[in-house]
Amino acid sequence: MERLQKVIASRGYTSRRKAEELIKQGKVKVNGTLIKELGTKVDNNALIEIDGVTLGKEDKKYYLFYKPEGIISSTKDPKGRKTVLDYFKTNERIYPIGRLDYDTSGIILLTNDGEFANSMMHPRNEIDKVYTAKIKGIIDGYSIKRLKAGIVLDGYKTSNARVKLKETNRKNKTSIVEIIIHEGRYHQVKRMFEEIDYPVILLKRERIAFLDLKGLKKGEYRPLTIKEVKKLYSIIKK
Repeated sequence: MERLQKVIASRGYTSRRKAEELIKQGKVKVNGTLIKELGTKVDNNALIEIDGVTLGKEDKKYYLFYKPEGIISSTKDPKGRKTVLDYFKTNERIYPIGRLDYDTSGIILLTNDGEFANSMMHPRNEIDKVYTAKIKGIIDGYSIKRLKAGIVLDGYKTSNARVKLKETNRKNKTSIVEIIIHEGRYHQVKRMFEEIDYPVILLKRERIAFLDLKGLKKGEYRPLTIKEVKKLYSIIKK
């Protein structure tokens, strides 16, 4: 027996967090009975319906996508803007793991494996996310130390970061900095730089764990190999 939200996520309908919302909203039935309690446990073979749609067991899918700027990291957008799914030629029910800002480019993973998505996003698993930021100003050593030690955002101090100055342009008064974090708070990288008075001009996520963008152009994607998925699971379990 497993918690209902976990079973919903394992069947690829949505993430566990979203499944919890659907349960609280009274949209989930198990074997014909409406369920509203989050603690409910069900058999893995239970008949589950969400908004009248019966959930079947789907093959797990995992994709790596090179997100361009100006794209929403979501399955749909109420403003009608282009989303990451507009680039996928598939009828599979997949969704992005976490988000990249609208004006940020780089690597993002998509899946229909809710448990995998939840584990990849959870800060306790400390999955490295590597960013390259072009910032205004010539950053100094003291500011780099502040980034490394963590920045207080909304009363919460971010975890230690790894930071490396890659390049400076004194003529244009800009710097290019690599920063590695394992959290994924709202606009975190941009806000960290803003707090030390070096606004971000351009931001790109280069890598998640060991996965990078090699061989892909903006707007292109590829499925993860079985070996890559197993390696990610091994990192999560550690």
